[in-house]
Amino acid sequence: MLLNHSIRWQGLDFKTFEHAHVVANGRDTRIRGTIIGPDFGLFYRLKLDENGHTRTVRIERTDGRLLELFSDGAGGWSDDRAEPVAALRGCIDVDIWPTPMTNSLPIWRTDWQDNQPIRFAMAWIDATDFSFKRSEQIYTRLGPGGFLFQSADFEAELAVDETGLVTDYPGLFAMAD
Repeated sequence: MLLNHSIRWQGLDFKTFEHAHVVANGRDTRIRGTIIGPDFGLFYRLKLDENGHTRTVRIERTDGRLLELFSDGAGGWSDDRAEPVAALRGCIDVDIWPTPMTNSLPIWRTDWQDNQPIRFAMAWIDATDFSFKRSEQIYTRLGPGGFLFQSADFEAELAVDETGLVTDYPGLFAMAD
């Protein structure tokens, strides 16, 4: 995948605004984003390897708090002190709340067939408090412009553009002008 693209989202329920930029050059993918929320601001950086596997996650809040996680690309995770993070073992992708950006990660690296659900183990991070956990998520391609997203007791139909970026996440995020 080759991509050099900026996108902005408006958080509908949580009242956020985000600007992100993606550069994918065939060797790796680098994503940088800024989210402004009702009582916080943060900057995130993600690096994916040539297979689309998350390798580095860095979230820095405007209050100075910082979270860095590293992955070996095969499901092994460690923190900034090189200590293993057992809770995330087996996770290939990261899902950061509150951004729809990370919903694109499994979409980009999977060969999709319509109506065939695929399960992913995600390293789910709440950037508002830096908690994280393993999250089992299911994506089903509904057609070229959409996916059914399921996680625990939550489900949404995501609209995506031709690059696989979310344009509408009903009730939560919408692409901004």
